Amino acid sequence: MLTSVRGVGVWTSAETRIRALGDADAVSFADFHLASQVGYALTGSRVDDDGMRELLEPWVGQRQRVIRLIGLSGVHEPRRGPRLHPEDHRGR
Repeated sequence: MLTSVRGVGVWTSAETRIRALGDADAVSFADFHLASQVGYALTGSRVDDDGMRELLEPWVGQRQRVIRLIGLSGVHEPRRGPRLHPEDHRGR
């Protein structure tokens, strides 16, 4: 198990299994954005890792594939921050 190596946590283990082994059920828990993306796509509101675990429960064995389909669906939470307009640094 990768997490037995010092410094390798659940996120690193899942990301390695997804990319190197093609694990169809690996979920990157402790990812900064993933839980809120999955929660918004499936319920319309943000969730934490525990909420994401519950939402993905019906697809155990295929959870990574469901996450990829959510990412490809184009469903994303509307942005709430102010728009950044680039400054014009050209000489006038």
